[in-house]
Amino acid sequence: MLRPRCASCDEIVTQGEYTKAMNKDWHSGHFACWNCDQGLTGRRYILREDHPYCVKCYEDIFANSCEECNVIIGTDSKDLSYKDKHWHEKCFACSQCRLSLVDKPFGARNDRLFCADCHDENFASRCDACGKVFKAGTKKLEWKGQSFHEECFTCLICQQPIGTASFIPKEEAPYCTKCYEDRFATRCSKCSQVITSGGVTYKGEPFHRECFNCFECGVSLAGQRFTSRDERPFCAECFGKLFAKKCADCGQPITGIGGTKFISFEDRHWHNECFVCRRCETSLVGRGFITEAEDILCPECGRPSW
Repeated sequence: MLRPRCASCDEIVTQGEYTKAMNKDWHSGHFACWNCDQGLTGRRYILREDHPYCVKCYEDIFANSCEECNVIIGTDSKDLSYKDKHWHEKCFACSQCRLSLVDKPFGARNDRLFCADCHDENFASRCDACGKVFKAGTKKLEWKGQSFHEECFTCLICQQPIGTASFIPKEEAPYCTKCYEDRFATRCSKCSQVITSGGVTYKGEPFHRECFNCFECGVSLAGQRFTSRDERPFCAECFGKLFAKKCADCGQPITGIGGTKFISFEDRHWHNECFVCRRCETSLVGRGFITEAEDILCPECGRPSW
């Protein structure tokens, strides 16, 4: 039968009492505190790096001091730690209201612990509208260096929350799209609806491109040549039909649009290109001419034949 050997002296334990500890066999007098060498047989001990220590030596050497009361946190007490600092369970409390922080959310500021409510009250940023703090998990909206609760960021006119919807700023204030359009947006002089993009201005009045039409035929005049009569816009074709002088040669309107040049004589008018000798068709623009009944002739064709 194999006899056990002492883990301390490596001698065979032959007689007397011996101790089994740490899965080893010891002479009763050899199982002792690693620091003070006091026997641990029948006593409480604590292992540290595979060495046994009596409770007193362990607490003297390794136990932490409480940040609150400066008393050693003994082996019979729970040691609560945060950022290399330690507290007794009963001392781990809010520095302001003394509420226990065990298993509760907390914050730290200037080496002091605060419960969530006290931390928010003292240090959390506040809404620029209502002045209340932003609780943990609360959505915060920021605009122009200010912070708002989602429900506090509202339209200046209707006071409805804008939240994360689109808005339009004007004079340092936010407006929802509807209120901005109702108060500030440019409206078409014809249909009174908001002009959101593009548009045409005529005589100081704004129009949708599709609303700026010929007074006679209704064709859109946006981007087209037009002229006006009695404050009303007309396309070139309608203006020519309704108001323009008619060329005495071709019978077509002389609109003047686009810099069209024409010749007038007595009560008759011609396009420049139509003002030609009736017989030889030589242009008479800038030249003398002779009339013969309804015809105009160059001096050569109008010379008597005898």
